Amino acid sequence: MRRNAPTHLADVNPQILEFLVPVMSGKRAFLELLKQEGVEIVFGNPGTTELPLMDAFAVEHDIRYILGLQEAALMAMADGYAQASGKLAVLNLHVAPGLGNAMGMMYDAMKANAPVLVTAGQQDLEYVVTEPILTGDLPTLARPFTKWAAEVHRLEDLPRYVHRAAKTALAHPMGPVFLSLPGDILKNEAEIDLLTPTRIAPRLRGDADAVAAAAELLANAKRPVIIAGDAVAQSRAHAELVALAELIGAPVYTEFVPNTASFPASHPLFRGSMTRTQKGVRDVLDQHDVLFSVGGDLFTLSLPSAIDPMPPGLPLIHLDTDPWQIGKNYPAQVGIFGDPKGTLPDITAAIGTRMTAGARSEARARLKSASEATLAEREAFRAKARSLADKVPVQPLALLEAIGAMLPKNAVVIEEILSSAPGARSLIASDDEQSFFALRGGGIGWGLPAAIGAKLALPDRPVVALVGDGSAMYTVQALWTAARYKIPVVWVIFNNTSYRILKQRIVAMRGLAEQADTFVGMELNDPAIDFVGLARSLGIEGASAKTVKEATDLIAKGLKDNVPVLIDVALDRSFKPV
Repeated sequence: MRRNAPTHLADVNPQILEFLVPVMSGKRAFLELLKQEGVEIVFGNPGTTELPLMDAFAVEHDIRYILGLQEAALMAMADGYAQASGKLAVLNLHVAPGLGNAMGMMYDAMKANAPVLVTAGQQDLEYVVTEPILTGDLPTLARPFTKWAAEVHRLEDLPRYVHRAAKTALAHPMGPVFLSLPGDILKNEAEIDLLTPTRIAPRLRGDADAVAAAAELLANAKRPVIIAGDAVAQSRAHAELVALAELIGAPVYTEFVPNTASFPASHPLFRGSMTRTQKGVRDVLDQHDVLFSVGGDLFTLSLPSAIDPMPPGLPLIHLDTDPWQIGKNYPAQVGIFGDPKGTLPDITAAIGTRMTAGARSEARARLKSASEATLAEREAFRAKARSLADKVPVQPLALLEAIGAMLPKNAVVIEEILSSAPGARSLIASDDEQSFFALRGGGIGWGLPAAIGAKLALPDRPVVALVGDGSAMYTVQALWTAARYKIPVVWVIFNNTSYRILKQRIVAMRGLAEQADTFVGMELNDPAIDFVGLARSLGIEGASAKTVKEATDLIAKGLKDNVPVLIDVALDRSFKPV
């Protein structure tokens, strides 16, 4: 029997219909495959090689197409959506230049373990040999920043490629994948068996012997410390890490470029971020006798130093969903391949059976002491921030504290303020795993469009994006997408009219720039950027603020009106600590 469906299905025995494989176009099959994978949104910017797919979208009612005006902005939107939802995001680009434009933000998505299926149209296979305009070796271009990259060469293989891509993107460690889709693959028709999706169960429980070894170290530790990484939030393991930290009385720090709420910020054991220098890390770790890294990076720093951040001989327990990270830079006495949600309860239970009465008493004392110290320091920090509230130009610390005080409890904060960021996690509530997302890879321009993706993923939660002026200009085109689809995000531009973080870093070099007080290529004030005018030109409301109160009043209004709005806040230009 032919495997394609006959013209009159009514004439066929219903019991054999399920075995028939219909003739279908590639463009239709691709959308049906995305539906199988649970995809509800495709981000994209089309070109000629995507026209068959856009033709299919003309009669598609289940998948929403979100148009963006520049590929880097679209990549960050898809990244924000993937991180906030935990679902597969899909991005469709146009041949080599479109993929090239997205590569900087694809790097960020890779570092953030964002499950994004990136596709790009390719010239027809029969035509590629002539090297037509815009063509290129797309999988090779994408491969450095993806878990897997391939090009479809037979329409009949399309289902296997799409399902393989989705499975790979969502399996630990999650991350972007890439498919090149030649135009003729989308245009042609064939007998296509759509197959079905595969999911690898995410709950990876660590090896029992390793769990026991970790528990032994932690049960006997006198001064344990925890570094919590993005894997905690990604596996929705706040409660599990809180239980373990409280049992052993260990303070919890974020990893070094934290882009999630890896621990509830209001918890008294939460210590925020260490000073991101080798000496700053060493000063903290020297006080402890066991380090437990729960998916944390060890250590992502910016500049070299003669000081090693890791104290010699400090026992390290390293739990991660990515075996590459375990012991990558520092030997782990215990290395555990597992996810926090599945493994932390086993470790906590094993600690409980090993702790003596004396050890339990010491842990309770550490918990009480650490909690009291943290709460006192936190209040002093807030008081310092509040004392700066009336200063003009606005001090970043004061603005962060005021925003934190007025945001609704269910707010989602997207943060890319770089030099203004210290204290953000301590001053702004981020008590659930989807409440806070920040730039991970370091390629700036992520935050402004990522907020759009996060809002699409979490439509019932208010989304506020804190973005530096330099970062905003990389992907400001994203505001048009928010206007077109009425996506109600509030953007707050921390505007110090400079690349302030570069000034801080070059001063740290103690070179000529500091002596001359001249910072070449770091000023954005001549001419000044009109962010309010830019916002309005792209279709959203814009307003400026010169004081902390003006800023928070405008944020409150934006949240109440439930419309996209940009608020430009004039910050103090100083780059030295207050």
